[in-house]
Amino acid sequence: MRYQYWDEKTETMPRGELEALQLDALRAAVARALGTTYNAPRLAAAGIRDSSDIRSLDDLRRLPFTTKHDLRESFPYGMLAVPKEEVVRLHASSGTTGVPTTIYFTRKDISRWSSNMARSIFASGCTSADVFQNMITYGIFTGGLGLHYGAEKVGMLVIPAGPGNTPRQFRMMRDYGTTVVHSTPSFLLHVQSKMIEEGIDRADLKLRKAFAGAEPYSEDTRRRIEALLDIDVYNSYGLSEMNGPGVAFECQAKDGMHLWEDGYLAEIVDPDTLEPVPDGTVGELVLTILCREASVILRYRTRDLTAFYTEPCACGRTHRRIHRIKGRTDDMLIINGVNVFPSQIEEVIMSTREAGNNYLIQVEKEGALDRLTVKTEVGPEIFMDDARPLNALRERIRHALQASISINPKVELVESGSLPVAEGKAKRVVDTRPRDV
Repeated sequence: MRYQYWDEKTETMPRGELEALQLDALRAAVARALGTTYNAPRLAAAGIRDSSDIRSLDDLRRLPFTTKHDLRESFPYGMLAVPKEEVVRLHASSGTTGVPTTIYFTRKDISRWSSNMARSIFASGCTSADVFQNMITYGIFTGGLGLHYGAEKVGMLVIPAGPGNTPRQFRMMRDYGTTVVHSTPSFLLHVQSKMIEEGIDRADLKLRKAFAGAEPYSEDTRRRIEALLDIDVYNSYGLSEMNGPGVAFECQAKDGMHLWEDGYLAEIVDPDTLEPVPDGTVGELVLTILCREASVILRYRTRDLTAFYTEPCACGRTHRRIHRIKGRTDDMLIINGVNVFPSQIEEVIMSTREAGNNYLIQVEKEGALDRLTVKTEVGPEIFMDDARPLNALRERIRHALQASISINPKVELVESGSLPVAEGKAKRVVDTRPRDV
């Protein structure tokens, strides 16, 4: 039997019907939030004491924003909207500050999340005929289990491979005929270089698609992966506070990510004024989750910068699309007074044919000034002992970076394979400046 996961009625719903569905779901979410110890006083202070106070979607703006600080302050159960006996799972952040942001799920929540993920996977053109190798971290991180449950719901054969151990990944690809993989973009670039090192013939593999996520990456990186591995790469978006993956996903048109609006209410605001920006304008994405019972989060400031598409998608789905994430407001580097996003640097590196697949951004203090150094590996066709082509490449990258970020960086070219390779999220920026700068 060939499974399908195409909910035509919901995915092509006229805007009026979709917004009516959202309004009902928002009222239900507010009612649940009013039953929590943390949100009830915050909503009351905003004049919301009953779900009937939400008369239209415009009333969303009356609700207070939620930040990561709120999630940590309410730890562990301050935002739990159901009895703990109804909770069947939790996922949490790494808790680098000492207090993890923890999200809880009922059985219905897991089912809704799995359905959104299955909808996403099917939209990319996958079916039960595919073999799915999940090369992302499992455990308390949401990425592995989210795609796993969704792929099973589509009917795909799922290989819960986890990250790392590249030779073993290749063996499974060949042995089981893997057609679809899920990984970080940095690991996919690493896979290509390891194929050469291990003597893997691309013709022996049946790969046709990859889902790349868990870290921001540029369109040039997507194109490079597609060219190197001869596959289609699909962008996805999610964050643990909103269930993890499956918030937004590309369809086969590969023209923006459909944000599943029956499960999420999306706003894009100016990160400084917190006022809405016009459609098509880049701002901070703010999300309210409508598809979860246990952990109700209203107007969550994601810190992710994106914009809504203004034109409809060729696939016929009516759920609005967002552009790939430009960066995060808290990832932005301020270097000698100039705002720089790491994604701007990545675009230059990945659009340079002779540059390798790995790079590192270093920021340090030299006297009173900030110093930006970009280290990038070079491709195997560049000989490290030949100074002339190296110097020419270095200058070309430096000029391209200066044109993109308005800063004159130092560029260092290093041998292929000499920079650290991350099996999970890649650490691309090392900022050693004092914290009070």
